Amino acid sequence: MANLESAKSILLYGSNISYFTGKMENYFKVKEVAYRQKVLAYPKFEKTMKEKVGIHQMPAVELPDGRWMTDTTKMIQWFEDNLPGKKIIPEDPIQAFFALLLEDWADEWWWRTAMHYRWHYAEGAHFASRHLAEELLSSVPLPIWIKKIFLTRRQRNGYTIGDGITKENVKTIEDNFLNLLENLNNIFEKRNFIFGNRPSIADIGFSGPFFRHFALDPVPLEIIRQKAPKVLNWVSALWNARVSKIDDDFVEGIPDDLEPLFAEIGKIYLPYLSANVEAVRQNKIKFDFEFGNVYLKNARYSHYRVWCLKELRNRFQKLSEKHKVQVEILLKKFECWEPLWMDDSLPLNNSQENELPFRADTKMLGVYE
Repeated sequence: MANLESAKSILLYGSNISYFTGKMENYFKVKEVAYRQKVLAYPKFEKTMKEKVGIHQMPAVELPDGRWMTDTTKMIQWFEDNLPGKKIIPEDPIQAFFALLLEDWADEWWWRTAMHYRWHYAEGAHFASRHLAEELLSSVPLPIWIKKIFLTRRQRNGYTIGDGITKENVKTIEDNFLNLLENLNNIFEKRNFIFGNRPSIADIGFSGPFFRHFALDPVPLEIIRQKAPKVLNWVSALWNARVSKIDDDFVEGIPDDLEPLFAEIGKIYLPYLSANVEAVRQNKIKFDFEFGNVYLKNARYSHYRVWCLKELRNRFQKLSEKHKVQVEILLKKFECWEPLWMDDSLPLNNSQENELPFRADTKMLGVYE
């Protein structure tokens, strides 16, 4: 177990309106990890991150011993192994598998939607571009209005219209979000968190899209206020939760009201990962994806998301034979089993991401590399 007892705080590098920085902050708050958030202006931040961990992405964590880390999923797993006290990954192997599946879905699928609401609408783009111009580009000697235009175009071209969103499918993307709100609101009408009255890794995963995006940006925040107030309560409850002070445990098994979430993972997210696998295999930087009412035009391929699929499969393979049987039954019930194994082989380097969380090979999306 690593020694994290030090007078020197853990440093969390990242914007305070960043998707994954917000996720890591929620984890540290819930686990009562002493940290200090720090912003490094560009281009220094990008240069330093590449030197320390191999790639540039938010957030980065610097440990008291000087080591740097990246990738929120692997960082959290490392902290869970090295911190005392109650865990946010359930002890029940079946619950843990499905909680981590929800975390992966929150990380990878809802990123595009969160970026859409921030940068598609003028209210969000004005707010975020000014904030980031002042926070991250303070060392760039240009007028703030030029920085705002640069940031807005950069984010749209990289992560919204440059990642599958078109005028024709905006409604589809937003309807998908409304469906998520309805399902989550139903859950939080019954309990405080996804797996009970104690936060799990699934809650931390969803804090990524919600804490610094959906519940912060003007357009989605108003939608949540009007249509899913229990979700807004959950955002606040998670930020204020401290697992050491919560006596409740997770509920038993997989609650029935989570079935719509897993059904959507089986219907949309896992087929999307499979389509991405084929794009990477063929070296097609852009690909189309259509399944049911959801479609993307010229979405960006991602080597990292091929690795994410491998991680989901590896978690299943590490289960005991007894738990494999039980998880397979549930995956088939949710129509997740077939798309999880749709691709016989995955186009990955043998050692891809093996050094995480201390060294990374690929970003989630290789934009502007």
